[in-house]
Amino acid sequence: MAHDLRTPRRSRGTSPRAVRGLRAAALGALAAVTASAALLAAPDSASAAALGTDAAVRGLDVSAYQESVDWPSVAADGASFAYIKATEGTSYISSRFSQQYEGAAQVGLIRGAYHFARPDKSSGSAQADYFIDHGGAWQPDGKTLPGVLDVEPSPDVPTCYGVAPGAMVRWIASFDDEYRSRTGRHAVINTNASWWSQCTGNSSAFAATNLLWVGSYTGTPHPLPDGWSTYAIWQTSDSGTFPGDQDLFNGTQQDLRNFAANGTYTPSPPPPAGAWPVVQQGYAGRQVTTIQYLLNAHGASLSADGSFGTATHDAVVAFQTRNQLTADGIVGPNTWQALITTVQKGDHNAAVSAVQAELNAHGASLSVDGSFGTATRDAVVAFQTRSRLTPDGIVGPNAWLQLVN
Repeated sequence: MAHDLRTPRRSRGTSPRAVRGLRAAALGALAAVTASAALLAAPDSASAAALGTDAAVRGLDVSAYQESVDWPSVAADGASFAYIKATEGTSYISSRFSQQYEGAAQVGLIRGAYHFARPDKSSGSAQADYFIDHGGAWQPDGKTLPGVLDVEPSPDVPTCYGVAPGAMVRWIASFDDEYRSRTGRHAVINTNASWWSQCTGNSSAFAATNLLWVGSYTGTPHPLPDGWSTYAIWQTSDSGTFPGDQDLFNGTQQDLRNFAANGTYTPSPPPPAGAWPVVQQGYAGRQVTTIQYLLNAHGASLSADGSFGTATHDAVVAFQTRNQLTADGIVGPNTWQALITTVQKGDHNAAVSAVQAELNAHGASLSVDGSFGTATRDAVVAFQTRSRLTPDGIVGPNAWLQLVN
């Protein structure tokens, strides 16, 4: 979440927001095979909460950096919820908060407020009071989400704000205790596994009481900070269909309504590590290149440049529409499984190019020419052997799942 008063879009250090190019370590290959069986029939969604008929519940978070948000367009594009930056420390109130908060409500979005923590400035309880007094309170009106404590790196300050792990845990507890005392609900904690590990010493003190909003731009919510077995919201990217950051709610539309009405809910388990990644507009990199090649194999004419922009989004929507999938422009489990096609020696098409590009990302040195010859087959066999798959040289669903992870 954006927070810096001068350049509020960059904040996460080694987390996704500070360096978009960083990616989590490769997930275990065997876990991917196990996950494939569980997800072969799953609809597109960020989480196991949507393993029914509901499409992904999408939202956004914004700050003063987004000076003008076209809320009717946000609603028309499919957003269900929004979080708005209200405060930072005990001296900053977002100049856009009221406008954004009311604008979201006026178009029917369920909305809430977030506070950017500054443990180096004042006590947790003082910052909770400041947050509540300037828009961060929760109320059981069915349209207000519980407030969020955003704890992550900040530019130009010492690592972890110069606060030792034990003191950081106490600071967070002080904020949460005051927030709960005044609102009757725990604050949602927004963080990422890297910051949490370094700055709280991998504390599990809040996992049983506070819902988690995890930041991860890898196509998967993993890894989760220590103690949490699941998450309520997943920030998937810092750009995309909506202004600001792109978010997915771990649940159904009814779960979201219950969350607003009750100030809490029980999230579903996350998708397994190694599951099909969730890729959308704003992403860049290898998975996007693969999607572009696969879309071309189904009739699109995209440049395989690894940048998920408007043209790729539109091609995904068109593909989803033709295949009777939820046309949300997000490539999740169902869209991946419709896109992939079994390829083997003798094939010549864009899907082969996708395989070759993926194999190169996993250590091969192939020409990406769309021609499945002996060299490509040998590289597939070597990859399958390393991944404990049947080394038959044929790229089917399990090999595809391994490759895109």
